[in-house]
Amino acid sequence: MAKTIFITGASRGFGKLWAEALLHRGDKVIATARDLSALDDLVSKYGENILPLQLDVNDRAADIAAINKAKEHFGSIDVLINNAGYGLFGSIEETTEKEAREQMETNFFGLLWLTQAVLPIMREQGYGHIIQVSSVLGLVTLPVLGLYNASKFAVEGLSETLATEVKGFGINITLIEPNGFATDWAGASSAQTVAMPEYDAVRAAFQSGLTNDIFGVPEATTPAVLKLIDSETPPLRLFLGKMAHPWVKQTYEGRFAEWGSWDEVASAAHGK
Repeated sequence: MAKTIFITGASRGFGKLWAEALLHRGDKVIATARDLSALDDLVSKYGENILPLQLDVNDRAADIAAINKAKEHFGSIDVLINNAGYGLFGSIEETTEKEAREQMETNFFGLLWLTQAVLPIMREQGYGHIIQVSSVLGLVTLPVLGLYNASKFAVEGLSETLATEVKGFGINITLIEPNGFATDWAGASSAQTVAMPEYDAVRAAFQSGLTNDIFGVPEATTPAVLKLIDSETPPLRLFLGKMAHPWVKQTYEGRFAEWGSWDEVASAAHGK
């Protein structure tokens, strides 16, 4: 059965790939982008099954208006995919206030505003699925991506909490947590701080670890996303790629070992 799916950041990368796959199989798609010309090929090919909307997710009023327009146009919104976002590269000390706020505005607050906007519609329907495109970097961290890490950690906490609040309304929440993929996320879609020479060694170490074999093939994610959308019991979290699970497992084993080594001190701090 065809579904109606609202997806942000559909001009390139995962968003464009997934939007086209959904349209190809007969779903109706509301695709948002800052530059609507990037969606002209999909509009030409899929006609009335796609509703292209120009949207800057940082604009809360525009987010609400876009969700309402989508509902009015297609009659329902079965799935919201919060995909819009970008990576800010640079050490934490280098990051300006403007850069930090803009990273959080897009990756966290834009996602929050759209989530809030769609919830009344999904509650009224009695069903819905909100898919938040997080990252493996919402669970573990890398240097020179501190603000990006922070934005995705925030998305994780928000969405896990939301899942407990809306389950009774028939609404499912899923966090997609990709590892690195060969999109332009680290290229044209990214932003860079002004480099301080004191962090040159940190940057060099980071770059040395970026070998081609760790990056997945973006097109290979599509079957997993379609299966997720079709699932009657979708998971709260879904890794994409083979690198994420072992990395997170290793990191959390280290965390538990450290917590355990300080457990006596921690328990004594309870006071009774």
